Amino acid sequence: MNIFPYFLTSRIAATLSALLVIAIGCGAGVWQLNRAAQKNHLGAALEEKLLLPVLDANTQEWTLEQANQRRMQVRGRYLLADAIWLDNRPRPIVEGGASNSGQSGFYLMMPLKIEGKDQIIWVNRGWAPRNNESRTQLPPVNTPDNPILVEGVVFAHPGKVYELGKGEASLNQPRIEQNFDLDGEAKSHGWLQSPFILRESSVNNNDGLVRNWAPPTTGVDRHYAYAFQWFALALCGFLFWLISGLKQYRLKHKEESNSGDQSEQ
Repeated sequence: MNIFPYFLTSRIAATLSALLVIAIGCGAGVWQLNRAAQKNHLGAALEEKLLLPVLDANTQEWTLEQANQRRMQVRGRYLLADAIWLDNRPRPIVEGGASNSGQSGFYLMMPLKIEGKDQIIWVNRGWAPRNNESRTQLPPVNTPDNPILVEGVVFAHPGKVYELGKGEASLNQPRIEQNFDLDGEAKSHGWLQSPFILRESSVNNNDGLVRNWAPPTTGVDRHYAYAFQWFALALCGFLFWLISGLKQYRLKHKEESNSGDQSEQ
């Protein structure tokens, strides 16, 4: 009896199940490796852009393509009454340590009126802890009422979290939202806005906000670990199919041998 035709023809259900497990494991493993490669690429690209000269939002209007992931400075005045608190954001990574994803809080998004222009730029001022007993009780944050200079890095958006449905933006105060809609804010306020947000990078403002932002490569090791687990699952599926098939084949071969011996007698 040829072993390989036996595996394929007499164990069709087991073979199909093994192929499914192998396909899922290999596919998910490759996806995790691709995610790690994407983060490494983003990290390298961001490091290169951070070495470029600082852009000035007061002297020129910049497009997202020109300014994305570049350092930028802007002088203007915060519009405190129009602030938005983005909920369910993990605490940024601490310097020299690991991120504290178990502590949830807010990103404080605040519009800044650019000095000398009739234009708004939204600033992600940083992270603040959430009051677990009262969601609407916001932490105290110091906001200067005079024009200030803000420095940071340009991004298309402040990051998104999973949201059930897409409701209308709340106009109640304080405004607590799950995600930030840059175009929606421009339409609702009738503002001329910069087509990006500025993530503030200063750490010495003493305003009560945390800005130890995690690098884009955060989680790469986790992707490699997940990839190993998925590939291991695929290997286990193959080995289970192979070993169980060998046992069944040997048992079948033994039964045929015993039947042959008895017929000769």
